[in-house]
Amino acid sequence: MTAVLETPLFNLAGETVERLDAPTARLLLPNGAPEEEWHAVRRSGIGGSDVAAILGLAGKYNSPRRVFEAKHGRKVAGDVDTEYAEVGREIEDFIARLFAKRSGLPIGMPPGTLVHVEHSWMRANVDRYVLDPATGLVVAPLECKNRSEFQIDDWEDGVPDGPALQSYWYMAVGGWSHAWVAALVGGNKLRYHRLERDQELIGDIVEHCGRWFQRHVVEGFPPPPDGLEDTKNLLGRLWKVKPDDIAEVDMAKAKALRARRAELKEKEKALGAELAAVENEMRLVAGAAETVKVGKSVAWTWKANGTFAGSRFAKEHPELAAEYVRTVEELDVDRLKVEQPELYAAYRARTLRVPTKEI
Repeated sequence: MTAVLETPLFNLAGETVERLDAPTARLLLPNGAPEEEWHAVRRSGIGGSDVAAILGLAGKYNSPRRVFEAKHGRKVAGDVDTEYAEVGREIEDFIARLFAKRSGLPIGMPPGTLVHVEHSWMRANVDRYVLDPATGLVVAPLECKNRSEFQIDDWEDGVPDGPALQSYWYMAVGGWSHAWVAALVGGNKLRYHRLERDQELIGDIVEHCGRWFQRHVVEGFPPPPDGLEDTKNLLGRLWKVKPDDIAEVDMAKAKALRARRAELKEKEKALGAELAAVENEMRLVAGAAETVKVGKSVAWTWKANGTFAGSRFAKEHPELAAEYVRTVEELDVDRLKVEQPELYAAYRARTLRVPTKEI
């Protein structure tokens, strides 16, 4: 295949280049390579799924610290492949084919892991290629996502931060002028959007991720603590707890951390009260209505779609509640605690408590 794409393709400097498939990348590892090689390649560079996490924008399931641990080959206790992730991989081909059908754009299978021709730490595992209908040549990457019904609003007018950053990263690695993102939401609604290349944004992402890679992967320094939920969950499972161990900290640092925590707790309490007052005023405005509008636009909603009040229902409708009682199997945690104390302890969450008494 010798034809040149009419769609402009770019290098990291934003200069137009004339190359096929991925103009600024080459194949690093082909599809079907041994899984150990794939993991080794993944650890030695930054991939699209790492970018949002490194930037702290991956939601509650990934964080800079988790990426750091993974790059250094450390597995975290309790980290297992979820059913949701498994279904996402299995349904990827269906999403891609549905995108092709709805958009009218042909698609193709990428050859494997790509690496930037100048920056060996920049990697990409693209879900699918989007092809030019006239020439059959690759013009863009396609990222496929399987998302919950509760995220439908996030996909109506554009692409959420995580998938968008992943797509910009693929444009950075491969040199494409645009990318497509397709999401199957709630199992039955396809939403897809085209993202145009933003050279300034791509430059910022590459610069930040390059510094992060050098500092935390090459030099091996752990990233600083952050306030992400995933970091909290990760730190709770990062070490096998040794009850008899004691960690020493100097007085100045201990006092500074405790004082800052106390200060923030007070602010949290005050802000919580202010927030509750504002939300209660919004509830008063709504009254019996579920939706509050300004003209045709929805200002806010107050719908009866929260947690079901089971105890109140049983108290007010005891006979009817009895008809809907069912026996549910549950783990006998009390027995496990007595008969398998070490195993029980290994699965207990770690709780941070700070004594009120001064040190």
